[in-house]
Amino acid sequence: MNDIWEGIVRAFQLIFSGDPTVYGIVFRSLFFSGVAAILAVLWATPIAMLLGLRDFRGKSIIKGLFTTLIGLPTVALGLFLWLILSKVGPLGFLGLLYTPGAIILGEALLVTPLIVSIATNAIEAVDPEMMNLAKTLGASESQASIAVLKEAFNGIIFSDVAGFNRAIAELGVALMVGGNLAGFTDVLTTATSSFTARGDFSTAIALSIILLVIVFSINSIIIIARNPRMLFTLGRMPQ
Repeated sequence: MNDIWEGIVRAFQLIFSGDPTVYGIVFRSLFFSGVAAILAVLWATPIAMLLGLRDFRGKSIIKGLFTTLIGLPTVALGLFLWLILSKVGPLGFLGLLYTPGAIILGEALLVTPLIVSIATNAIEAVDPEMMNLAKTLGASESQASIAVLKEAFNGIIFSDVAGFNRAIAELGVALMVGGNLAGFTDVLTTATSSFTARGDFSTAIALSIILLVIVFSINSIIIIARNPRMLFTLGRMPQ
């Protein structure tokens, strides 16, 4: 028990002392996951718009596919990408395996189904008559679509945040295609696993604490931004 408490104390010392190893890992995690989330948003949002605003044959099947892919095991996607990006794979000539680019690509693909599904539901939740009303008032097809997107803005932002959280917290893809190379492709999840295996529990605890703080902070900011009155509610003292 003493070893656990000593590990926790040492973990906070590493955090507050600005340990370069710890914060280097944090920076890489934020950068890789941030870029991956942005890439996923760029192609997932148009897909969500198509699914949410248009009716076509096979739409329910495609939506069901994206919903199913949310639960795709990260190690399965990691293995698939490893086979593609390895020297004997079809994309091996790109030299992406065990590089930051491979992690970013893998995480972007991983979170795409999540972003598409949540954003699609948010768009479909908007009153269907809004688009018709916008067209009646003289709006073009694209302008009417933008009006619907504005109404679904909160839900779309939530999908983007959920995608980032999934990316920064995943392990399988980053480990298999990134290789957990110290100072190059190690991120919060892979480094935590590596330090734990080596018996360096204080560093592993420090990284876990930082990961939890990042995810909790981002979620809290989004929740408060969507409902600013919550700040006043939380600030009230019970009578």
